[in-house]
Amino acid sequence: MSPAALPDRLGGAPDGKRSLRLWLRLLTCSTCIEQTVAQRLRDEFDTTLPRFDMLSALDRAGEAGLTMGEAAGMLMVSNGNITGLATRLKADGLIEAMPGSDRRVQRVRLTPLGHTRFAAMARAHERWIEALFADLSEAEADELTRLLERTKRSLHVTTHEELNG
Repeated sequence: MSPAALPDRLGGAPDGKRSLRLWLRLLTCSTCIEQTVAQRLRDEFDTTLPRFDMLSALDRAGEAGLTMGEAAGMLMVSNGNITGLATRLKADGLIEAMPGSDRRVQRVRLTPLGHTRFAAMARAHERWIEALFADLSEAEADELTRLLERTKRSLHVTTHEELNG
């Protein structure tokens, strides 16, 4: 689709607004996907997206588990948010604290029940995501992924320069 064929909801905004239109489309798509996945997690598994994300991070970490700080960094949330999330997941029997020599650094990992529950959620999550992107051809999905990776690199460089400049 050529740029001229894109619907213009900014009332004839000049090309200088192209970045704003792009950002709004990315935000709209991201929000729609996130809300859809969150609703399906609630409906099918009686859980939340943050809980799913924490279980996913712990699944990727394997038996070594994660510290609260590592989990917070991976999920880009505060240590306080992770601590509350971990407390609830422990109460549900999905994660467990690992013994350690330093009581100030708590490391957690999935329990056998956590592995089983997360595996079921992950299979469903993959199906949902595949369905949400089903209208894109393989080539379109690859191109979009390539463009978003390029955008991510650009954002990293730009935000890094702003923070250090």
